[in-house]
This record gives sequence, C-alpha cells and structure tokens, in this order.
Amino acid sequence: MKTVEESSRWEVLWVNAHLATFAPDSGGPEGGIGYGEILQGALGTKEGRITWIGPQSDLPAEPEQCAQIVRDAEGSWITPGLVDSHTHLVFAGDRSGEFERRLRGVTYEEIAREGGGIRSTVAATRGAGEAELVQGASRRLADFLNEGVTTIEVKSGYGLEVETELKMLRAARRLEGLHPIQVRTTLLGAHALPPEYDRRREEYVRLVCEEMIPRAAEEGLADAVDAFCEGIGFDRSECEQVLRAAELSGLPVKLHADQLSDLSGASLAAEMGCLSADHLEYTSRQGAEAMAEAGTVAVLLPGAFYYLREKRLPPIELFREHGVPMAVATDCNPGSSPITSVLFTLNLACTLFRLTPEEALTGVTRNGALALGLLEDRGTLEVGKRADLALWDVGHPRELCYWIGPNPLREVVWGGDTTSLRE
Repeated sequence: MKTVEESSRWEVLWVNAHLATFAPDSGGPEGGIGYGEILQGALGTKEGRITWIGPQSDLPAEPEQCAQIVRDAEGSWITPGLVDSHTHLVFAGDRSGEFERRLRGVTYEEIAREGGGIRSTVAATRGAGEAELVQGASRRLADFLNEGVTTIEVKSGYGLEVETELKMLRAARRLEGLHPIQVRTTLLGAHALPPEYDRRREEYVRLVCEEMIPRAAEEGLADAVDAFCEGIGFDRSECEQVLRAAELSGLPVKLHADQLSDLSGASLAAEMGCLSADHLEYTSRQGAEAMAEAGTVAVLLPGAFYYLREKRLPPIELFREHGVPMAVATDCNPGSSPITSVLFTLNLACTLFRLTPEEALTGVTRNGALALGLLEDRGTLEVGKRADLALWDVGHPRELCYWIGPNPLREVVWGGDTTSLRE
C-alpha cells in the first residue's frame, strides 16, 4: 500500500467495524432506505467530521499510515449518533401520584378539576428557578446519552407565560454546556390555555404571537416554534396564527397534529411548510398526501400511545404508500410519556406501530435529523457530516429494536470526541 502524507492523515480511524450508514440509495427492501451496511468497514474522522468511509480493504494505505490514532471496534456496529426529535425534557414537579390515582379509577378530568394534570406541571415549572430546571433536565438527559443520543430536541410549553417559557428555553440551552450533545430548542407556548386566560383565548394567542415568539427569536432562545392543534389545545385557525407569527420572526415551524382527533392538523402542517407533524394517530389520507407533497416529516410517538393506552394507530401504511418520511421519538414528558429510553421507544415503534427495525432506526437517525432540519449535517454516516457516532456490541442493528432491557452501547463519539462506556 501507499504511504499517506502527514498533512493528509486523519485524526482517528476506526477499523474492524461494521457500518450502518443509513445513507440514501442504500437499497433497502421494498424501496426502503435500508441500513446501508458495510461489513468489515472503516471510518476516518478529522476536525469533527467524517473524512473517509468504506470497506477496510479499500483504505489507501495501512491503517497506521492513514490516521494519527487507530481504534479497533472489535467487530461492533457503528451507526450515526441517535437523534430524538421530540421531547419535553425541561419541567419541574412529578406526576407519579396522578398515575397511581388514575390506576385506582380517578379520571383525568377529576384530577384536572383539582388542579392536577398539565396545570400541576405548569405551577411547578413556574415556581422553579432556572438552575432547578437545568438540574432536573440534566438527570433525565443522562439516560439519553447512555443510549447513544447525540442530538435532542427540547420543547418549552409548561410555562404558558412569557418569562417562564423563556426560562425553560434558557435551561434547555444550558444543557449543551454540561453534556456532549446538541440541543435544538422549540418554543411551545401554544401548548395549553393557562388557567388565568380561561374565556380569554384570543388574548392568550395574541400574547404568544406578539410577545412570546418575538422575544424568543430576538434572544436567540428558540430554533423552532410548535403548537398543539387539538380540541384540548388550540384549533386550526389559532395554530395557523402561531405558525405565521413564527415565520415573521424567521423561525421554522412544527406542529402537534391529529393526536386525539382529526382537525386537519397534518394538512395545516403541510400548508405551512412545517419541518414535521407529530403524533398523527387520526391523520386522514388527505393529510398524508399533503405531507408527502410538502416533504413534512411524520414524527411518531409510540411512548404516548402506549402510556395513554390509545387504540387508534397512526396511518403507517398511508405514510409508506405516499413516501412520507417517518421519524421516531420518545416524547419524554411528565404527563403522557414519562420515557427516557430511546431503545425502549424503538421496540414500541415496532411492536405497537408495526414499523420494521430498519424503519424505526431510520426514524432515530436519518429521519430524526430531517425532522429537525439537520439532515445536511448529521443523521447518516457520509463524508463531510459531523462525526456523531454510536458503537454497539450487537450482531446486527436490528437488535437495537429487539431487546428490552439490555443496553449494548459500547462507545459514543460526539463531533469526533470519544466517550468509552466500558473499561
């Protein structure tokens, strides 16, 4: 083999690895994206980016000649770092007591009338300091890091007033300085109607549009804006006002849509050019077709479906038929999806929604990045993309969706920096 000039050497080269690239045109079955498998592969990085990927036999020289550091993956699988594209990670308080009461027969409506439900989380979050919110979210975030997540979206939505919503977003931003992860923040001021605005819906929507969104944009706290389009949230017209206000402030948009009923939320998301529409249990054929035409990602949240014991499945076959990209996310929140395990969520996506392991894993890599507008930078193993990697001690990536309980993560690489999880 040839020698490599010192200036051309990579910083790190992983050898003796199997690679699941999830790159486009990987030749998956039935037109799927496919795992993009490269057996006995190698991957080089420099300055936080992937510089070479392919079969190890195609290396331009001996491994030690190609890179300053050669790492032996010992036959493990390397995937892109995982992307959780929908969480509500920042909040205060605990609703496990309500969980127990519901199991004893107390209805959600009765708990809400007593000041429980989302109102209890809002009250606790309003009363918490920013440091307390950071501390709580940081503890939860550790679970995501330990399962290979390198990019996560965090929504506000438990303040329902300007200062607390901004406080939540600041807390989410601070997580990046504490952990090796990128946090994408989303303002969800239109999550629920706060109690002090009962019978003053128009006034609250105006507050979100005219004060909350501009402040979040001006202070650089939000990467996107979301709204909850639902009977217990906000109607189609109100959500459209919120999304248009976000556009005026130069922020991308997303939408909680069609979770409990069909208010044409998916169609609205498509019309407004939303990055994603999330939940989607009641989405119609028309909504799926509109999302396909607009390129809007369907973010599936099987954790909430499981926890709430819902019966109506998202229209997975419609999404497949029309080529709607499907992401998978935990929806981590204290009320309807208290889940901090992406691996468990992958299993739920397969067992409850009948996604294939290929589809589910694409949902937390390629399509997870697409749902956040980050696919040009991450989500697949391709030259030029961020060196966000997860190394797994599995026989095949499908095992990440198969097992419940074991965590086969061996190592995480975030922007080229390695974090070994084993001695």
